[in-house]
Amino acid sequence: CFLLFSDYSKVHLTQLLEKAEVIAGRMLKFSVFYRNQHKEYFDYIREHHGNAMQPSVKDNSGSHGSPISGKLEGIFFSCSTEFNTGKPPQDSPYGRYRFEIAAEKLFNPNTNLYFGDFYCMYTAYHYVILVIAPVGSPGDEFCKQRLPQLNSKDNKFLTCREEDGMLVYHHAQDVILEVIYTDPVDLSLGTVAEITGHQLMSLSTANAKKDPSCKTCNISVGR
Repeated sequence: CFLLFSDYSKVHLTQLLEKAEVIAGRMLKFSVFYRNQHKEYFDYIREHHGNAMQPSVKDNSGSHGSPISGKLEGIFFSCSTEFNTGKPPQDSPYGRYRFEIAAEKLFNPNTNLYFGDFYCMYTAYHYVILVIAPVGSPGDEFCKQRLPQLNSKDNKFLTCREEDGMLVYHHAQDVILEVIYTDPVDLSLGTVAEITGHQLMSLSTANAKKDPSCKTCNISVGR
């Protein structure tokens, strides 16, 4: 496969996107994005970065041809909710402290949404990476050249629609969404609190390698 040393093109990513759409499942309502870290992380942000979480370069998890790995700078957020409560799960692989922010502060008509990757790590779960970038920002320019753009109001993964003058949010039920926001985020825009659940390290995706044999999330690329 000649792509071992080069990035997926938008054509390849569109093929991945189409595969991801097949298994995305029905949409569930949500209202917050959240990010789990250790207490030390948030202390450091307050002391050294004037209270603002800074974008960092994405690691090499996911597809080996992903054009965002090692290049795109952003901050990872989750938005998955528990099916029965409609709230974020109380467990996390990334630390006992959680920053929670209202969805409209990150995802709104002034942001663009891009599809970044689709992968699994030898498990039943599939992950979809999406990128939210403020319109005209450096992150937006980076994505525009490399990633398929999604219609924020109408796609299979993450939607923001206006209903009765309010923005309403939904996420796909059957994939785990990893959302990258490309600008700094001030902690004062949300809340930081300790979660009551467990730290499930087995669910961490840091530098996770994609299962190359999975028929669901791999595309065949020419020789």
